[in-house]
Amino acid sequence: MQTGGMTAADTDIERRWELIRSKGPYGLLAVATLLSVATAELTPGTTERIAVAVLVAAGLGLQLWWGRASRTRPGPSSAGTVYYTVRWGLGFALTWLNPFFAFYVATGYFDADELMPGRTLRWIGPFACAIAVSGAQAGGLPFHEPVQWAVFAGLVVVNSVMLTVVGHLTTQQEERSRNRAATIAELERTNTALQQALDENAALHTQLLLQAREAGVADERRRLAAEIHDTIAQGLTGIIAQLQVVANAPDLPTARTHLDRASALARHSLGEARRSVHNLAPVALEHDGLPQALKGTVAEWAERTGVRAEFTVTGTTEQLHDELSATLLRIAQEALSNAARHARATRVGVTLSFLGDEVILDIRDDGRGFDPLALPERSHTGGFGLAGMRARAERIAGSLTVESEPGHGTALSARVPLVRHD
Repeated sequence: MQTGGMTAADTDIERRWELIRSKGPYGLLAVATLLSVATAELTPGTTERIAVAVLVAAGLGLQLWWGRASRTRPGPSSAGTVYYTVRWGLGFALTWLNPFFAFYVATGYFDADELMPGRTLRWIGPFACAIAVSGAQAGGLPFHEPVQWAVFAGLVVVNSVMLTVVGHLTTQQEERSRNRAATIAELERTNTALQQALDENAALHTQLLLQAREAGVADERRRLAAEIHDTIAQGLTGIIAQLQVVANAPDLPTARTHLDRASALARHSLGEARRSVHNLAPVALEHDGLPQALKGTVAEWAERTGVRAEFTVTGTTEQLHDELSATLLRIAQEALSNAARHARATRVGVTLSFLGDEVILDIRDDGRGFDPLALPERSHTGGFGLAGMRARAERIAGSLTVESEPGHGTALSARVPLVRHD
């Protein structure tokens, strides 16, 4: 768990240090007082003992005062400097009377950086404490032998070096802690930004799914509309044409022939409708490959319309992917339907060419032709003629080209990549 760039472990350590700074002086003063009582012979005079009692009481009063004052003066301040100095003075005086009060003086090692502003004061305070502690270690002040002064000097040096080393290590540790806190804070900001990015990506993903679903629905609607136009509508047109012939038939056998054709067209259209709903292959491809399906389609169209039509295959025949075969067959059916309704042709030629890496479907007629540039753009208005054929070809990475001129027929060519059946 992290809060404000600080880990739970850092918070626990900081809480312990705060406990040491606030309660430590009380504890060390109590320990020093107990040791002083146990070693009363070190302060044999009544005056000295009274002085110890007064100074201990003063020290306790000082701690109680600072316990209240520090709540309104957190951090280094002038009041903290005064408190530190007075405490050191009381500790030094007590150590002069009894060396065990050096424990109380040692409190200054732990909170100089918390009480006094400026690096100089933070160094002077612990050094002054080291002097009092060194005096106690050397046998207690005042000294009566020259050797004690020598020992005292050596102890001051040792304690000062130790303070310097510990202070340096503490400073490094604090620097590492600050760097770690900064790193943690930066990681928290990064994690927050990452979470925001993930949330945005999730929202974008949801939006893309919705758009894909809508696009799929629209594409399915276009597919069904094109299938209805290419199959059912053409079948109904053929049925109507056959029934019109029946209405004008001169005899019963002729009428029966056209009724049979109308019935066959109705059954064929029904099968195409079922397959369009289930997105299956056209009826003609159910049992045959594309060449056979095109051959049958061209022959059936020629018989129904009375127009001479020929189908040719060039190149090495390949078993094409189902989607490829269905697309080319639908394009051929639409082109033949257009020729029957608009071209007034007397001859139509359909060629399927296998050219290694692509397949080309060509449909040519000798009808009245038209000006391709004069045709309105119908892909945006629901038309399924040339625009529908072109859309089918482009859906499988192909293309459709149309060449026509009024009075000179029409040539349509669909080129698609050759993708073999799995």
